[in-house]
Amino acid sequence: MKQRIITAIIAAALFIPFVIYGKVPFTILVLAMAVVGFYEILKMKGISLFSVPGFLGLLTLILLVIPTDWSSKVVDAIGYSSNLMVVYGLMMLLLIYVVLVKNKITFDEVAFILLGAFYVGLGFHYLIETRSYGLEFVVYCLLVVWTTDSGAYFVGRKLGKNKLWPEISPKKTVEGFVGGIVIAVIFAVGMQAIYPFANGGYVSLIFITILASIIGQMGDLVESAIKRHFGVKDSGNILPGHGGILDRFDSLLFVVPLLHFLHFFW
Repeated sequence: MKQRIITAIIAAALFIPFVIYGKVPFTILVLAMAVVGFYEILKMKGISLFSVPGFLGLLTLILLVIPTDWSSKVVDAIGYSSNLMVVYGLMMLLLIYVVLVKNKITFDEVAFILLGAFYVGLGFHYLIETRSYGLEFVVYCLLVVWTTDSGAYFVGRKLGKNKLWPEISPKKTVEGFVGGIVIAVIFAVGMQAIYPFANGGYVSLIFITILASIIGQMGDLVESAIKRHFGVKDSGNILPGHGGILDRFDSLLFVVPLLHFLHFFW
């Protein structure tokens, strides 16, 4: 626990200034985290990031992560009508590579690479997009994720009796699941009281917070299911006591896209 707390404090001290400043430094930081997360998910499957398929997957990831205005400049320079065409071209190159190496890399592995790029890339992309709307919105996203995680952990330890999904995450409990939602709602309402940012008022804010908290915990379970499938405890070890980038941002990868599409209800 001591190591987790120390790592959390150091990571927050490094991460928060980028969040506050935003702009290009924040985009570059998020892109770097996405690359590390993509490396972690490929490593679980035994695919090297420094292979031809890994490199093509990395290009796909980068194109998916970068802000919309950046990707527009990229596709304009290449001459395509949308970045989706470029992503499609990279997918074709991956499939052609399968033929060239005579199935030394399989169709399943290509599918895994592409799904990993979309899973990691779009989640971090919408973190950048959310920051462009304003600091308060990305703070709210982080607040929901962190308070849900902390609330679920401490309520689960204190009151947890009924297992939530033992086949995937043996330590998670129904009580912790509900506790995480309640704590997230309390902090979201507190943020609204201190700094009114949700134009829809408290009712819509509470509804969206409950939904985001549930989706965030599902994102955590998805990451747990992936790790259990591949027989690993953590996605990486870049954050001592916490694991890898995906271990810390698994919930956020689900919450941020959701809140991006619901922002007009705020």
